[in-house]
Amino acid sequence: MRNSFDWTPYRRSTVGFDRLFDFLENSGSAENYPPFDIEKIADDHFRITVAVAGFKSDEIDLTAQQNMLTVSGRKAAPKEGEERQLLYSGIATRAFERRFQLADFVRVDKADLADGLLTIDLVREVPEAMKPHKIAIGGGSATLIEGEKKAA
Repeated sequence: MRNSFDWTPYRRSTVGFDRLFDFLENSGSAENYPPFDIEKIADDHFRITVAVAGFKSDEIDLTAQQNMLTVSGRKAAPKEGEERQLLYSGIATRAFERRFQLADFVRVDKADLADGLLTIDLVREVPEAMKPHKIAIGGGSATLIEGEKKAA
């Protein structure tokens, strides 16, 4: 389903949000395999859960590069003597690649595989220099922190 909302008026009145609008415009064309959940654990802690039934940990590859997390899986070829004669195959074990766009300062904390679910914990760590701070007006030091009193 194609997104029918026109983002043009918002593009004209904002600066630096091009990636966000590109993501919103292209979000309707994504592949839906494997299914996943994204949950907010705390203000700066998130978790992605990907259903990867049938895959072992050595058949899944996680790659974090800049603001992109890539989860890919490729089922290993069966070893000689391990072939199975399936009467019905309903568990999808086809190769996949799922990409997640990460916000600035978000990093992968850890990843675990249990019960056919891959959980990826993400943490947002904003550097001290990027956090908001109060600046004194009138010749004082720019490092004045809210709550401190200026000597008279």
